[in-house]
This record gives sequence, structure tokens and C-alpha cells, in this order.
Amino acid sequence: MRITCPLCGARDHREFTYKGAALPVPALEAGTVAWDTHVHLRENPAGPHEELWQHSMGCGAWLKVRRNTVSHEILAVELAQDAGLAIMEERS
Repeated sequence: MRITCPLCGARDHREFTYKGAALPVPALEAGTVAWDTHVHLRENPAGPHEELWQHSMGCGAWLKVRRNTVSHEILAVELAQDAGLAIMEERS
């Protein structure tokens, strides 16, 4: 599987670290129900899915990747900041 980093070009997926689903994060004051739902009650779709990846062995950029979870085909890649995603440095 190859991922095209918008800054570095096409690279092997081993240069990247998967960081989870690209989901909207509740506000800090949203309460325990919203946070419990966000952390524990996620969809696990078969097919196109938006994910966060970091080009950890390259430029370090955070990417929003749209990937088909069945075929592993990469459908789209954009910088997370351009997608409107706020990234915390220590996201696991």
C-alpha cells in the first residue's frame, strides 16, 4: 500500500503511523456521555473510511486519508490542517 503525502509524494505505508479514525472530537466541556460515545461507540465500516495518519518517518505531517478498508485502496489524501482537523501533538 502506498500513501501519497501532499508534501513528499508517494511513499510506502511503512513510513506512516496510523493514528485512528478521523472523527470530530467533542468539546472538552461536552460531558461524559459525549466523550464515552466518542471513545467507545464508534462505527467499524467495511468500505470507504476517513483516518488520521502521520508521516512519522518522513516530514512528520498529519494526514487525513480516505481508505477503503476492504481493498486498502487509498481514495484521497490531504493535510489534516487543510481538512479542518485540529491535531494534538500526543494523539495515540
